[in-house]
Amino acid sequence: MVYTALLRGINVGGNNKVDMKILKKSFEQAGMKNVVTYINSGNIIFTTTGHSKMDIAQILEKAITDTFGLQIKVLVISLEDMKKVMSTLPETWMNNDKLRCDVLYLWEDINDASVLDKLIFKPEIETVKYAPSAIIWAIDKINVTKGSMTKLIGTELYRQMTIRNLNTTRKIYQLMLAADEDQK
Repeated sequence: MVYTALLRGINVGGNNKVDMKILKKSFEQAGMKNVVTYINSGNIIFTTTGHSKMDIAQILEKAITDTFGLQIKVLVISLEDMKKVMSTLPETWMNNDKLRCDVLYLWEDINDASVLDKLIFKPEIETVKYAPSAIIWAIDKINVTKGSMTKLIGTELYRQMTIRNLNTTRKIYQLMLAADEDQK
């Protein structure tokens, strides 16, 4: 199966520094195959069999602790999960000079459509959608400072998710599809 591991809180503001080449090697040593990293923010595409997503996350968290001495949360998303996220994303949405779009990937504890009830947002300027495994959030760039995303930071809910922008999400999906093709 093809998965992506999304690491929360690495290489941000000079904290929790993780070298991607060393990270790739640690994933391989932990038994993951066809490991590919994408950008420095902790996106790793790989294949493995015989483990649940929760088991994989625990294996990878231990590998990161053993290699880097860091306690980093790892969210594992399957290709099937990512297909559901991508099918919810409108193709017309872009992360560009006019629109900001982020994908908030959810840990299992909050991975349910009811998570939207816990969010405070302004529907007149923000669009928020649930997709299994994620919340998709978009706002016109002109309104970003008026939006609610910044109020989410630091909350208990925020600690149970990891965020990638739309462009990163689309690239991860392309890499996952390529890994799936390589397996055939």
